[in-house]
Amino acid sequence: MSTLYLFSSAAPPVFDIARVVEDAQADGWDVCLGLTPTAARWLADSLDGLAALTGHPVRWDYKLPGEPDVWPKADAILVAPATFNTVNAWALGLTDKFIVGVVAEGIGKAIPTVAMPCVNAAYVQHPQFEQSVETLRAAGVTVLYGEGGFVPNQPGQGNPATYPWRAALDSLNGLGSAD
Repeated sequence: MSTLYLFSSAAPPVFDIARVVEDAQADGWDVCLGLTPTAARWLADSLDGLAALTGHPVRWDYKLPGEPDVWPKADAILVAPATFNTVNAWALGLTDKFIVGVVAEGIGKAIPTVAMPCVNAAYVQHPQFEQSVETLRAAGVTVLYGEGGFVPNQPGQGNPATYPWRAALDSLNGLGSAD
């Protein structure tokens, strides 16, 4: 079984993360779940259950120096939902948050990585967002943005139930090859 690092930011689709973990496991992945600190706060009441579901601690912060790594090495990484902040911080190399640090390093380690944003149409008008998407793509990250991935909605009009989780999971096929 191959190991998938599933990293999620604080956007409404994160509330469906248990089902996504189950779907990834059904696809043959050993899932390790990492969250931004805000996403961890949103899911605070579910963290123990998510750890039991994955069989690994849910992480949202860096380990201390000298502490052992509690996760197996990643064969692939999925960053979804990736907020405006996460996409831009990652592309700019701003690694103060655990998941951004891991995925930034993952580029250098050549870990196959897929990202799917979850941003509204107002955010994508900011010039940095498109630059960040292009930076990540140029670094080898598969960014599912636009047709076939996430298409932004108008502010306040998003429906978390329509977030294309299956497209994100399907894009992992062949990357880290879940057994």
